[in-house]
Amino acid sequence: MTPTMSGPPRSEVLTEVTSDELKEHIDAIEESYEFFLGYAAQGVSGSGAGISGELTRFLNRADQALAAFENGISEGETDYTEEVAAMDQVVQRDAASTRAALKLVMAQPSISSQLIDNLNASIHFRALLTDLFLVDEAMKASLNASS
Repeated sequence: MTPTMSGPPRSEVLTEVTSDELKEHIDAIEESYEFFLGYAAQGVSGSGAGISGELTRFLNRADQALAAFENGISEGETDYTEEVAAMDQVVQRDAASTRAALKLVMAQPSISSQLIDNLNASIHFRALLTDLFLVDEAMKASLNASS
């Protein structure tokens, strides 16, 4: 099934995210954010005919990753600590807020650089990125400690 601007149906989102999937979702969010920075710098007026395929691809990719994060970062492990559970709730909340902003952008008939710049500047998007950087580094530290 090809994703549409509205994203995949909710039933296709996994309820548990493996560490490899988590890393893929983190990469998708980070790469989308970087693409959006470049798009914002292009000065696209938004008055053109539609939305570019590349922008659509990054919007859909970010939407799918955000949908997965709304279900949490649990890896289904037995050592799911209180600290991980607390951070899981933070990621879920920030992913849901970011996805709401992303969905608003995706619903527009054309997307200007200014609109994408405002999405990037959103405190929700920035909070989620910081959450994901923290989770990513914590995963690396846990892996190193268990090696």
